[in-house]
Amino acid sequence: MEARAIQRTVRQSARKMRLVIDLIRGRAVPEADAILRFSKKRAAKQIHKVLKSAVANAQQAAQRQNETFDADRLRVKYAVVNEGQTLKRFTAAAMGRATPIKKRTSHVEIHVASDAAPAPAAKAAPAPATATATNAQPKVKAKAKPKKKKSAASKKTKKTKKASK
Repeated sequence: MEARAIQRTVRQSARKMRLVIDLIRGRAVPEADAILRFSKKRAAKQIHKVLKSAVANAQQAAQRQNETFDADRLRVKYAVVNEGQTLKRFTAAAMGRATPIKKRTSHVEIHVASDAAPAPAAKAAPAPATATATNAQPKVKAKAKPKKKKSAASKKTKKTKKASK
């Protein structure tokens, strides 16, 4: 069972709302509900409304298909906040100018899906160790050759050549 809910043009920036939506992504619905109820962020209230709507949509879909429904077995499968339309306004600035104000909006989308009953898992044999992992030898760095020092005789010859010119 899967259901979704979308709320468009929420009057808050997507960047601020993503901080909250990241907290509930992949969690069980009761846990996500508790996180949103006790969060101090303003975005949590809007996201909580969308989550409740998605759960209600799942319940309606279960009734239509004549299936049993348990909200505690739902998980937040997909939760995303996208940017909406930006409202552009202007305010007065110095020397008769106008300064733009961008009032950002966002779209919240949440999908909930029921946890599938755990299928009996067959015992899998342990994977064989790869040849590269067991036979790999550590790489040894080659030592850099020390620079040759110039002899005192070669230094003197250069000085004498400069002096003779």
